[in-house]
Amino acid sequence: MNAILERRSIRRYTGEKVSDALVEDLLRAAMAAPSGGNEQPWEFVVVRDQELREKITKIHPYSQMLPGAAAAILVCGDVSREKFKGLWVQDCAAATENILITAQEKGLGAVWLGVYPEKDRMDGLKELLGLPDTVYPFSIVSVGYPAEHKEPAGRFDKARIHHDKW
Repeated sequence: MNAILERRSIRRYTGEKVSDALVEDLLRAAMAAPSGGNEQPWEFVVVRDQELREKITKIHPYSQMLPGAAAAILVCGDVSREKFKGLWVQDCAAATENILITAQEKGLGAVWLGVYPEKDRMDGLKELLGLPDTVYPFSIVSVGYPAEHKEPAGRFDKARIHHDKW
């Protein structure tokens, strides 16, 4: 559970390149996520190009760390694969979380940047990255070697646990 409990949002990076093999590990973890009806609606765009990552900062107001990252992974849902309407959102959330946990386990830093359901972010990314009509951007994960350390957050709270009923 260490990778889960020690994971924090990392927004500063060393600038060191993250290997293709490590990025593939992150994507393998993402694709191992559960999905409703096993539809696996996800698609991923790995953005290593510096200029593109800088352009994303004009679209997403909280993405200012992207130019300093080694890569950005755009997690998308392809609604043409839907078996159960709307579940692509949960499926892509699970895939995003798997990327974050695996990044922590591999010694990388990462942060989840929400895209869906913000229409301006979604439309801007669809246009910038040439996404097909049926593919919706869900989140961006900024990835790199961490240039900051954060202590575990310790968010466990027994007061939020209810047994059998509220």
